[in-house]
Amino acid sequence: MSEFEQGSEENWPQEWDNEKSKTQVKKELQALRELGRELINLPKRDLNKLDLPDELREAVDDARSMSKGALKRQTGFIGGLIAALDHASIERQLAQLQQPHQGQVKQFHQLEDWRDRLLAGDDAVYGELINEFEDFDVQHVRQLVRNAVREAKQNKPPKSARQVFQYLQDLQQHH
Repeated sequence: MSEFEQGSEENWPQEWDNEKSKTQVKKELQALRELGRELINLPKRDLNKLDLPDELREAVDDARSMSKGALKRQTGFIGGLIAALDHASIERQLAQLQQPHQGQVKQFHQLEDWRDRLLAGDDAVYGELINEFEDFDVQHVRQLVRNAVREAKQNKPPKSARQVFQYLQDLQQHH
């Protein structure tokens, strides 16, 4: 039995300690290809906001017009380009780019929640809105809510409900 088969780690060559397993290498390459896919799927205006080398930008632009097998090969190529770059920097830039969008979605859901509560007759929401927006017009909103309820009973298009949402959205934008 050789010294390597006995399992004694003190006899391993020193350089083996820093080597990655095949599985680890595959996972890292897969993550880089996934990062490449994210770049490919970004809208062009967002891609232009990122600080990327010209070669990578061109490869991403080329990939947008490809399909199936060609796209798969191009994604692998992009992953290889990213591997040679500071991919942590690219990931940070992407995260920063996506943060405002997540904030906008949260604000949109808040507006929907307020509108739905107003239309459901929840009077507590008026207090929240008065505290949130200093120029909140209670009378105007109550009138819109009354109109929205009447429209719903008469099976009319929800014009006033949309106006409530639009009013809240305007308040939020100017807040």
